[in-house]
Formats: sequence, structure tokens, C-alpha cells
Amino acid sequence: MMRAVQLRAPASLDNLTLTDLADPGDPGPGEIRVRLTASSLNFHDYAVVMGMIPAADGRIPMSDGAGTVEAVGEGVTQFQPGDTVVSIFFPDWIDGAPPATAFRGVPGDGIDGYAREVVVTPQHWFTRVPQGYNAAEAATLTCAGLTAWRALFVDGAVRPGSTVLVQGSGGVSVFALQFAKAAGARVIATSSSDAKLERLKALGADELINYKDVPAWGAKALELTGGVGIDTVVEIGGAGTLDQSMMATRVGGHVALIGVLAGFAGPVQTALLMAKNLRVQGLTVGSRQQQLDMIAGIEANGIRPIISDHFPLERLADAFRHQAANGHFGKIAVDI
Repeated sequence: MMRAVQLRAPASLDNLTLTDLADPGDPGPGEIRVRLTASSLNFHDYAVVMGMIPAADGRIPMSDGAGTVEAVGEGVTQFQPGDTVVSIFFPDWIDGAPPATAFRGVPGDGIDGYAREVVVTPQHWFTRVPQGYNAAEAATLTCAGLTAWRALFVDGAVRPGSTVLVQGSGGVSVFALQFAKAAGARVIATSSSDAKLERLKALGADELINYKDVPAWGAKALELTGGVGIDTVVEIGGAGTLDQSMMATRVGGHVALIGVLAGFAGPVQTALLMAKNLRVQGLTVGSRQQQLDMIAGIEANGIRPIISDHFPLERLADAFRHQAANGHFGKIAVDI
């Protein structure tokens, strides 16, 4: 048997149930058996457990998982027992454009996720981890790390001298700050907390805006660039902040639309979008190859994730409550 957390209907934090399930057994051809020791929280996971994203009754949540390979099946060439590995967000998206099936098979959403002790999966569902990373650090990369990487370097073209704006101090934003600074970019950070802004500054943020004190922060960001504008905005707010992001962005700039924390829908200033010739591009994490590229970039620059809190698997609901209260900075890890 193994321990796992299941989400019972109707979806709510009170219906996250720790239970014992059958051990998945030995790996078959092309498969690996992984002893999971860590996961990490994302807004996507919160949306599942709160019922914003429908999931089957009894679904095992959590899209991120990391641990140690215990056994490999016949024909496995990428891993061997003892390797530390981390999951990918889209098991069917290896490289290139996402296949039509990718978005239906996300762990913790369309299929069972990683809030459990053991999984047996095809080998390509996992990648290696950055050299020197432990499982908790590795588990932060699957969703938040790769989302930030893709926004800046796959969909965007951040390079030395670029300007990047990050919103808040959650996992994606902190990774985006770290990656952008490693690439030689200038970073403007926004938050409603002066204390968190100081922590962002300590990580390398060049300019800080408290958006409670400066509601028109888009114009302020534009001013901080001498009226030129931001090259890439990492937009996690959604409809509630998109107009400010477009105001901040330079002519021909890029808004990476990642989150919906400030609204799922709302009016958009299409005249501003057109006048600035902006590219507003939605994105959802990335491919396995992009994850491997990110890992190489992390190793080349010595980047370590920022984890503010750890919760054991049996307190997963409390971890989500802490996330909802916005008490974290960077990532919240789950120790399995």
C-alpha cells in the first residue's frame, strides 16, 4: 500500500482526504518506478481542489512531482535506479508545437497527479533534475519554473539589456526575476507589500512599484523606462491587470499572459493593443524539451529556487490555505 491524497466531490479543501491505495508495482517495458518525495503548489492545483477546474471524484491532485527512481523497466535508457527525477506538466508534449491531446492529460487535473508516494509511468513523463538539486527544489520547476522560462526565452526574446516586468512574488514571478537577471535584463517588480518588494530587491529587482500606492502602475513603469516601455511583461493577473501591463509595454513589446489571479474575463483596450502593435500571448507551461533547456540554463547560472514554506503531505489542505492567504514568497513545497 501507499499513502495518497484524493479529492472527493464536491471539490473543496475540506474534501482532501489522506488514504491508502494499492502500490502500483513494478515498471513494465519503457516505464520507471519513482518514489515521490516532494511536490509544490501552483494556482492550477488550487483551482482544481477548489472546483474551478473540474476533476473526477477521487482525483489525486498536484501537477508537480519529484523523487528517486527505484526501478526501471525493459528498454529504459534515460534513467537508472537512484536517479533524482522531476515530472513534466504535459506528459504528451515532448517538443515542438503542443499536440491536441496535451491539455487533457495534465497530472492532478485530467489524470491522477503526484500527491502520493509512488508512481509508475513511461520514462518520458520525467526528466533529470539540475545538478545539486534536492527533490523539493526540483519539484518547483515543473509548472512555475518552466512557465517563467517559456515566457522569457521561448515566446519572448529576453537578452542582456532587455527590460522585464514581473507581478507579485509568487513562484512564476520569482523565477522570472531570477531568470531575467541571469540573462542580464533590467527588472521592474510590482507588489502590494513593501516587505515583499524588499525581498524582490534582494533577489536583483532594479525598480520597485507598490501597486496599492500607485494604482496606475503601468504609467509608472513607462516612466521608469524613460517613456520607452517594457520589452516583456510577465502577466499573472489576467483581465484585472492586463490594461496596466499594456500601458507599461513598449511599442512592439510582448505581454506573456500566464495567470488569472485578478479576473478570468473583462474588457480590453483594443485601441491600445493595436496602437502599440503589442503581442499578447497566452501560455501554459511548456514541453519536455523546454524543461531540459531550462535545466541546462539553471545549471549554467547556479540558480536555486526560492521556497518559503514546507508542509507534509497530510497537511496539504493547510498548504493551500497558506497559499490562498498569500502568506508565501516564491514556492510552497510539499514533503511526501
